[in-house]
Amino acid sequence: MSTNQHSKSEHAGRTVVVTGAGGGIGGDYVAAFAGAGANVVATDVAAAEDAGTALADRVSAAGPGRAVFVAADVTSDTDWEAVVATATAEFGGIDALVNNAAIYQGLGTKAHLTELTNESWDRVLTVNVRGTWQAIKAVTPTMRARGGGRIVNISSTVARMGAPGFAHYVASKAAVDGLTRAAARELGPDAITVNGVAPGLVSDDASRTLNTGDYIAAAAKGRALGREMAPDDLVGAVMWLAAPSSGFVTGQTVVVDGGGVFT
Repeated sequence: MSTNQHSKSEHAGRTVVVTGAGGGIGGDYVAAFAGAGANVVATDVAAAEDAGTALADRVSAAGPGRAVFVAADVTSDTDWEAVVATATAEFGGIDALVNNAAIYQGLGTKAHLTELTNESWDRVLTVNVRGTWQAIKAVTPTMRARGGGRIVNISSTVARMGAPGFAHYVASKAAVDGLTRAAARELGPDAITVNGVAPGLVSDDASRTLNTGDYIAAAAKGRALGREMAPDDLVGAVMWLAAPSSGFVTGQTVVVDGGGVFT
């Protein structure tokens, strides 16, 4: 059985919530899950509604899974109630959550930690950490009702490397790693696994906003595989951790960066 056939058999008919899904890597996750037969609730902020709705329509037309878009702020409990209600009404509940939403491209430019403002620090930590926790909290009841589930938090290798220029982002991803372990302990009795995926520097529009071409090239050169990282390189790890076959893996953060960081 090929990898794609295996993925289809595992995800067919399951319901996956993907946050930060208005475009970019989040959009790739939505397309991959729907292409493997899952039904997807894609969420992002209201500003991304047009792009998110177009994405949902496009992947639904391609099938075999179906996608719907819900405009939601991950830091709003009320919005999370709407996401869960939509997943329940459209697909019967939630089997997996991919916590992809985070402030990254919106950081603007890199800045020394002594130049960061209290406001920018609080904004990044609120979305990247509290929003991840609120998402987990929101989907747990429906996962319990369905006998278990899969939660995948998107972290970053910067939490291990301490990359300079955005200390608030680095701190937020280190906090996500800790939350992954804590949630795995607390939700294990409910047969809910909680894992993380830590990507290296991805060569996409978001990364090019914050980093020079030379910086991206140097990151590629430092990898065992010696090439730039594409969004598609993340999809397999995320889909496996969201699948039934990863059911005895929890509390782990898997580094996906072509061999740049070894753990």
